[in-house]
Amino acid sequence: MDILLPVSSPISCSAPSSCSAYELYLRLPELRNLWSSRDFPHWTHEPILKPSLQALEITLRLVLAVCSDARPYINHRQWNRRLDSILTSQIKLIASICEEEEDESAPVGDKRSPLSLLPQLATWRKSEAFGKKILSTIDNEMRFSKYTLGLGEQNISGKPSLQYDAVCRPNELYILKNNPYADHIDNNENETLYIIHQIIESWLHVSINLLKRINTRVDEGRFGEASRDVYLVESIWKLLTEVEDLHLLMDPEDFLKLKKQLHIKTAGKNDAFCFRSRGLVEVMKMSKGLREKVPFVLGVEVDPTGGPRLQEAAMRLYARKGEECYKIHLLQGMQGVEAAAKRFFFAYKQVVAAVMGSAEMNTECDSVSQIFMEPTYFPSLDAAKTFLGEFWSHVG
Repeated sequence: MDILLPVSSPISCSAPSSCSAYELYLRLPELRNLWSSRDFPHWTHEPILKPSLQALEITLRLVLAVCSDARPYINHRQWNRRLDSILTSQIKLIASICEEEEDESAPVGDKRSPLSLLPQLATWRKSEAFGKKILSTIDNEMRFSKYTLGLGEQNISGKPSLQYDAVCRPNELYILKNNPYADHIDNNENETLYIIHQIIESWLHVSINLLKRINTRVDEGRFGEASRDVYLVESIWKLLTEVEDLHLLMDPEDFLKLKKQLHIKTAGKNDAFCFRSRGLVEVMKMSKGLREKVPFVLGVEVDPTGGPRLQEAAMRLYARKGEECYKIHLLQGMQGVEAAAKRFFFAYKQVVAAVMGSAEMNTECDSVSQIFMEPTYFPSLDAAKTFLGEFWSHVG
């Protein structure tokens, strides 16, 4: 059926007091000021690239924290491997964002960043090998961009370097390195939890700006550009799943002690801790809202009688391809975002069980389960593929 009725969603924010406590713990009001600052008004990519670079810099702070952790029972080998993977994923995302730039307004020069943590990590004995690996990754991933990041990578091709310190503001990020409980909670996992969620919130802010740009580009008929942004959002959902998994490397007793110290409690079966993030709730709702763009992309209106008008238009598009293949890319990307978002919440439920026990999962994860068990957000596309599959199964 083609009728696109508003779909009730099980996702909603926790109580305002819980959300505010979460934001104050992470110092999100101050972080938002850094994410949203416009130092280069004519640079259209700044609202997306700035918080991406800040997420990268915060992740480097987590590397420094892990390398400095003197607890003998920490699994340093796995921490290093997971952080290497997460940094590589972030650098790939940043490189993809940079490759999309078509104008020449990016602030570039010939100087390297003296303020980022990466050059320090690449020269410190405990993290030297790790830091040099990340510099090599930047060199490799930024090869198709017009400029490089200027963090100490070799830059053999001699491309201009982004004015990283002016864009990212590492010094101002470093001021936010301690959470409000840092002085009176003696628990190493306090810093770890704090940094992990600052990384998550930074990428959620990037996603919000990307989703706004997708809506604008679709409305303007720029479907090819919108499809590239949709795939970036899908990749961010996958990255968020990877970052959430870092909770599994935290020491069980230290983490559960921290949970008590921070007074983290659920208020009921629909109060999953993740819903204290207003950013996560907004990104999920915006991701789901992509379904409303399907009729415009297909070039038909929804049939008010519930007929298969959208489904038939999708089948025609899939069959003829031609010059409209970018529309297929966009629609496939939208379904990819749905799949990645639902995987995030499915994985979140498993992480809660593994980190805090299944009793905690059963208490707080009812609404989380509803999200990944919802019917498809794109029923017309789903039906079109079902009918095409049936058609080809009977050919020949």
